[in-house]
Order: sequence, then structure tokens, then C-alpha cells
Amino acid sequence: MIRIVELPPPVSAPVLAAYSYCEAVTGQQARNFAYGIRLLPTPKRRAMSALYALSRRVDDIGDGALGDDVKAARLQDTRTLLARVRAGEVDEDDTDPVAVALTHAAEHFPIPLDGLDELIDGVLMDVRGETYETWDDLKVYCRCVAGAIGRLSLGVFGTQPEAPGVERAAEYADTLGLALQLTNILRDVREDAEGGRTYLPADDLAKFGCSAGFRAPTPPEGSDFSGLVHFEVRRARALFAEGYRLLPMLDRRSGACVAAMAGIYRRLLDRIERDPEAVLRGRVSLPGREKAYVAVRGLSGLDTRTVSRQTVRRRA
Repeated sequence: MIRIVELPPPVSAPVLAAYSYCEAVTGQQARNFAYGIRLLPTPKRRAMSALYALSRRVDDIGDGALGDDVKAARLQDTRTLLARVRAGEVDEDDTDPVAVALTHAAEHFPIPLDGLDELIDGVLMDVRGETYETWDDLKVYCRCVAGAIGRLSLGVFGTQPEAPGVERAAEYADTLGLALQLTNILRDVREDAEGGRTYLPADDLAKFGCSAGFRAPTPPEGSDFSGLVHFEVRRARALFAEGYRLLPMLDRRSGACVAAMAGIYRRLLDRIERDPEAVLRGRVSLPGREKAYVAVRGLSGLDTRTVSRQTVRRRA
């Protein structure tokens, strides 16, 4: 029996160069993200790199040292660029490699580019210095900066049409984005505080005596900082459990990518739970060998099979 191997469509030299630039940005700056997308076939990996490179640009504008008016203007410029990408007005010889790569990706995958506008909306919330009274308030921000990325990624991954409950795939991708973002917020609580930002809901901070903030390497005096962290960890775990229901709806390699990225963050959450005050002393991270293990585990399909069995039991 002769097995026919389906090759990806040819890509022009200018577009290849644009993708190479985006992959270089991803490899250099996406410490956790890159482990997952390595598991994807080439066309999907390139498209995800293009999405990351544009998202990184937006984040860098928000996190940079420019004045707020300049940041807002640059974010508007990025919105204008997105409108050109959406309209197919970016030529292969355009001087912006991210725009070239993203245009090509959007032509070959059903990427909901409006999600990148949502990302810009979220970064504008940072520029304005918004704070969040309740979890419902924070969810709006998280859906913009992370849930939208989940939905954008789903456009590249695609779904298995025959998978039970596939009509909820975008909802699960969004929820998984919230889980990742809440983990990020916990990991970066000290760094964000030093930058003048507070993301955890004000009513949670008050409940655990942490309204004074986190500018020191020790918890606020008289606070129950460990209680606060464990409370948010439980919230994040519930989001992960819901978002993981996406895995059986993806093909093997896309599922492996998602399981690897989410698995790294779940292990970060484990470390934070074991030693809550570690986030005040410095950035909590995983060694490379542990990230590689999580990637291999994702490729094995173990997480996907586990979620599938749980889904069957729920329906029985």
C-alpha cells in the first residue's frame, strides 16, 4: 500500500522570510509559549508565530516606558495595521514582516482577527491604569488579553467536527486563556506592583488583608497572603478544569500544543501553591527539563485521554 503524504502549499520567499522573523521573535521572547508550538506542523507553527509576534508588539507598547498618549497613538497605529491585514491590503514586499506573515496566515486559516482588537482594548486598560473591584471586573480584562488569544489560536488549530460538544470549543479556549492569565497575575504580583499595577480584585485583597499591596518581598503586615494565593489558585484550577475540555476537540498535534502550554502553567500554579511567598521574592519559573517533560506528555495525548474519560463519565 502506497501512503500519500500531503505536503504544505508552497510559500514565497518574502513570506518565508516574514515567518522566519516571527519565529525568531517567538523563540527569543516566548519562554513558555514556544514549547507548545514546536509540536505543531509547519503551517500551523508559522501561523501561531505570526499571532505571537503581533501580540508581543502590542504588549511591548503597553509595558514600555513611553508616555500614555504615545502608547495610545501606537496602539491605534496597530489597529490601523490590523484593518489593512483584515482587508488583504498588505503585500508580500511590505516592510513590516509581522504584517506580511499575519496576512498570509489569515488567508490560510479562519483566524478571528477581531481578537487582536480585543487584545489592544485590554492593553489600553493597562495604559489607563484600570483596577478591578471584583472577579467579574477582572474577567473582562482577562478575556481581552488572554481569552481572545485562545480564540485566535483555535482559528489556527481547528476542531474535530465529530467531537461531542464541539460547538463550545471557542468558549473552552477562552476559559483556558483566563486560567493562564490568572496564573500569570499570581506569578507577577510583585513585579506588577513595582510597576504601579494591581490586577487581583480589590474585594479579594480586602478579604485577606492585602489591600496595602505587594511592593515588598514579604506579605503586608497582618495579612493572610497565603490564604489569598490559595483562594486564587483554586479559582485558576477550576478554570483549567473547564478549559481542558477543549483538548478532545482538537487534532493530536494541536491538542499536544495546548496541553504543553497549559501544562507548564499548571505546574507553575503547583509551585506557587506550595510556596505562596515565593512570588514576592522573585519570578517563579520551571526549569527547561521540566518544560520539555510537559511537552512530551502533551504529545503522548495523556491529558487528552484523561479529559475524554472524564467527559464520558459525566455523561454516563
